[in-house]
Parts: sequence; structure tokens; C-alpha cells
Amino acid sequence: MSHPTVTVPIREALRYAQGRAERLARTQQLEIGEDLFVRIAPGGRKFLLFCLDGEPDRSAAEAVAAALALRNPTYGWHQGATLRSLTVIEEGAADVPEAPAGPDENS
Repeated sequence: MSHPTVTVPIREALRYAQGRAERLARTQQLEIGEDLFVRIAPGGRKFLLFCLDGEPDRSAAEAVAAALALRNPTYGWHQGATLRSLTVIEEGAADVPEAPAGPDENS
């Protein structure tokens, strides 16, 4: 028998991931819609929004930034090897270093 489905409001899931990013100093990734993903950087004050097929809308990035309570965020684009991501950084958060790669934390 499978476990019952639990519905979590997206705002709650984003804030939980933001707290983990801050507490563990590790990037947290969530699928927040059909072909829409967010990677919240260590510190919880900047994120990448991306799609595997296409590009995310700025309105989605603005909604995520509002849910994460980012102050005066700046928006830009990052071209990776295979994806173009929308970057969002809270004012003053650009200096928070990324954590080194390692095993995933289960907290």
C-alpha cells in the first residue's frame, strides 16, 4: 500500500527549501511546476529558475522572489552548457559563497 498524498502549498515548500539552504549552506532544488525548477543557493538569498525545455518567465521569478521575501532582487540570465536560467539575487547577497559539492544532507 502506498503512502497517502500530502499537498503542501508551494510557498511553504519554497520557504522550507530556503531555510535548508541557509541552515546547511547547500543548494536546494525544487520542481515547482511542470518543467519549472528552482535552485536556491546556500544562504537562501539567491536562486536560479530554469526549465528543461525552454526558458522561465520573469513573472514566475518575481513570484518566487516574493515568496522567499527577497529584498530588492536583481534579475538576469545565466547561459549554462545546456540551459539558460533566470538568476535572482537579493541586494547584498552576491558575496555569499557556494558550498563545495558533497553528499546530500538528509535533515
